[in-house]
Amino acid sequence: MMEDEELEFVEDLEAILHLTPEVQLAIEQVFPSQDPLDRADFNAVEYINTLFPTEQSLANIDEVVNNIRLKIRRLDDNIRTVVRGQTNVGQDGRQALEEAQKAIQQLFGKIKDIKDKAEKSEQMVKEITWDIKQLDHAKRHLTTSITTLNHLHMLAGGVDSLEAMTRKRQYGEVANLLQGVVNVLEHFQKYMGIPQIRQLSERVKAAQSELGTQILADFEETFPAQGSKKSGGPSIVLRDACLVANVLDPRIKQEIIKKFIRQHLSEYLVLFQENQDVAWLDKIDRRYAWIKRQLVDYEEKYGRMFPEEWCMTERIAVEFCHITRTELAKLMRTRAREIEVKLLLFAIQRTTNFEGLLAKRFSGCTLNDGPGKKTETPLEPTNPFLEDESGEDNISEKDEDLDRPKKPKAPDNPFHGIVSKCFEPHLYVYIESQDKNLGELIDRFVADFRAQGPPKSGTDEGGAVLPSCADLFVYYKKCMVQCSQLSTGEPMIALSTIFQKYLREYAWKILSGNLPKTSTNSGGLTISSLLKEKEGEVAKFTMEELCLICSILSTAEYCLATTQQLEEKLKEKVDKSLMERINLSGEMDTFSTVISNSIQLLVQDLDAACDPALTAMSKMPWQSVEHVGDQSPYVTSVIMHIKQNVPIIRDNLASTRKYFTQFCIKFTNSFIPKFINHLFRCKPISMVGAEQLLLDTHSLKTILLDLPSIGSQVVRKAPASYTKIVVKGMTRAEMILKVVMAPHEPSVVFVDNYIKLLADSNPETFQKILDMKGLKRSEQSTMLELFRQRLPTPPSGPDGGPSLSFSAPTPEQESSRIRKLEKLIKKRIQ
Repeated sequence: MMEDEELEFVEDLEAILHLTPEVQLAIEQVFPSQDPLDRADFNAVEYINTLFPTEQSLANIDEVVNNIRLKIRRLDDNIRTVVRGQTNVGQDGRQALEEAQKAIQQLFGKIKDIKDKAEKSEQMVKEITWDIKQLDHAKRHLTTSITTLNHLHMLAGGVDSLEAMTRKRQYGEVANLLQGVVNVLEHFQKYMGIPQIRQLSERVKAAQSELGTQILADFEETFPAQGSKKSGGPSIVLRDACLVANVLDPRIKQEIIKKFIRQHLSEYLVLFQENQDVAWLDKIDRRYAWIKRQLVDYEEKYGRMFPEEWCMTERIAVEFCHITRTELAKLMRTRAREIEVKLLLFAIQRTTNFEGLLAKRFSGCTLNDGPGKKTETPLEPTNPFLEDESGEDNISEKDEDLDRPKKPKAPDNPFHGIVSKCFEPHLYVYIESQDKNLGELIDRFVADFRAQGPPKSGTDEGGAVLPSCADLFVYYKKCMVQCSQLSTGEPMIALSTIFQKYLREYAWKILSGNLPKTSTNSGGLTISSLLKEKEGEVAKFTMEELCLICSILSTAEYCLATTQQLEEKLKEKVDKSLMERINLSGEMDTFSTVISNSIQLLVQDLDAACDPALTAMSKMPWQSVEHVGDQSPYVTSVIMHIKQNVPIIRDNLASTRKYFTQFCIKFTNSFIPKFINHLFRCKPISMVGAEQLLLDTHSLKTILLDLPSIGSQVVRKAPASYTKIVVKGMTRAEMILKVVMAPHEPSVVFVDNYIKLLADSNPETFQKILDMKGLKRSEQSTMLELFRQRLPTPPSGPDGGPSLSFSAPTPEQESSRIRKLEKLIKKRIQ
């Protein structure tokens, strides 16, 4: 019973002392301890076993018990001390809280006192500043009143003085006074409701009106419209009157300027009337000489009378230009049939020179701006077409200035077209003349080419650009610069159309028209002559004809590049609104066609020269060849033709390397398929014959790889694209021969090797291989049936049907297959 009670007590105690994991963790963090008794998972049995691990250790059990009792006694003392210390904690806390509340009340009282004092201070400051603001307002009103009274006094006195000076014509004093009165009157705009102020404003307006009428009358008296200028010259009174006019209504100044310029140019209208002999275009210089004298005379007599900002000299010149343009336009409409190209160009040249002179002398501020507006910095005295004019005399035969770096564009001439605009309706005469001149130029080029003949081989002319090409573009440049000085509108479009016409004519008459014609009589040669390879019987171009083709190709390339530059130049010269109408792409396509035709002729010539040799190859009895020797005669013939043609073509196309590369690629693309087709005609072929053909194929492959640099002292690596074409094509020819050399028994092995090595699923190609091997028809039928059975099933194409094409093997795969086939053949032969 005692044990049961103790067990229940222990369980109750454990239930009371059981803590949650969070509480236990917090206790361990606050009171860290390594004592096993403090652990939450304390096990009494394990603890006792730790104290007494063996029976011998039970000997000191009394000592252990005493230590535990001592520890219990100390723990009880600590608990007792802590419990006693907590008896007075509540009373001390209440006392501390009461003291804190008293301190807060005292602090609140002090804050309230400070707030009351701050409100009193703020009220005091407001009372002080209120008095200061009243003083500021009073000062401001007083200052405004004094200023207004001063202005009123100045205005009243100024109006009286202005009226008195106006009656006495004291314009010098009036000019300064009137400006001041007007400025003062602006301050009274908001007081116009006051009768006295309104009366003063009306008196000022009346004085201004009287001054305007009076000044115009003085100028009319000094410079009468119907008479000549007074001999006494300008007076100081009129000079001061101009200063007054600056302050008056702008219409007064405009009227003065208009009347003076009209009177100054009245003599010009009389001297150069429409019925006068000096009015025609051939004496147009006299018009410009007259105005130059008049401007010099004006500067001497009246230069100081008018204010500088009026720009009177420029205004006179501009009005002269307007009158001249109107008069010349009427005159040319009346006598349009008498206008010739030389006369028109002479008049335009003199007129543009005069406009350039105006640009150097004047800024052009009176053209678009209001009168009196003066530019801060004068424009540079340059002509925008000076660059083209200077280059016109120094244009090289190659027209190199078309592709020079562009110079900085000169400032626009503000006077350009101010007179010369009147010539634009008559520029059709110039365009028709250029059309005629270009037609004669093309005819002369054709005649010169026929007379001089094609470029001679072995000279610097061979393969060079034809001189007539440079002459044509030099003339184009001259016409373009000249026309751009005349007009940048529709005449430039008409001129570009003329350019297009004769670019096409040059391409067809000079270039395409002089390309050698291909011969068609080579097909009549006999088999015996082909085997003998007599060179004289092979129809091909002469060396002079090859040089001519290369020269035409180089010329077409030059024309193509220069035509593109010409289009850019035309777009620079023409108005921006017309730029889209300049398009020479059709002419550039024409020159591209000439280039393509020239390359095709060179390819056809070399290809045709090699045809007899390939025909001879297909006619040879390859079944009766007994031993493998050096390369066959047909290979020697092909190499000979290549060595004859290619160096000539390469040397003549040295300046157009990319087109020589195109020639090599096109020839290879034409020759290799033809060679493979002739290989299929070689049937039947013995093992030794196939070996001989394989040797010949390797020789041709070597010569084709060296084709771009053959016969050249400088060995240059062929382009990668060209090398890839040669390797791919000739490797196929080698593979065909390797398959022919392979035994056809067992059939399955032969067919599988064919499929792996040639990757050609076409039964016709397989049929040709069997013909080359010389198999009978019965054997071929069996092989073909086996070939169709052994073909791998290809993946379906996009349309769901089977696709019989194989991926082309790489050159490395081809070489590996050739080596495997060689080993197989050697093993079978042994």
